Amino acid sequence: MELRQFFGRAIGASLRDLALGDDPASAYLADLLTRFARTENLYPRALATPRLETVVDMLLETQAVWEDAASFQPEREVVVRRHIGDFTLFMTGIFPERVEQTASTRYYIDQGKRAYHFVSEHDRASSRTGGAGAPLYRRLADRFERYVDVLAYARKVHFRDHPQHPFFGWSFG
Repeated sequence: MELRQFFGRAIGASLRDLALGDDPASAYLADLLTRFARTENLYPRALATPRLETVVDMLLETQAVWEDAASFQPEREVVVRRHIGDFTLFMTGIFPERVEQTASTRYYIDQGKRAYHFVSEHDRASSRTGGAGAPLYRRLADRFERYVDVLAYARKVHFRDHPQHPFFGWSFG
């Protein structure tokens, strides 16, 4: 089974099991899991540091975008903010024990919600995208904790004891 299909089915089943129905964010969550199955997507290269490994690194990266006027790329901040939302959602849902070792779950949730809200507002105001993604990112911000619970449930119920899934055996301890 293709990895994206595996995650799509797991997220869909989790949403049904939790009586959350057909949620518009389900495809995004499956794509998120598929993307982060590759470590280089979880910890991408950065301008300010070699790799973005912590939320603090990511926040420093948003500042670095504004520091060099010669190479200023405002879209880079949007990309990093989206990554903050994705990273915090993924880590709190899939690896909550790692989050508690390095920071706090509340901090990750607050930063994730703030990041998705920023991306939503940017997309809404952007004439280039016509605001098409704004409702999704707003939904991710507003229901962040619900999606953490969906990922946690998928991990416990649908990923459990499946050596084929890419997060099987991952450990951060």
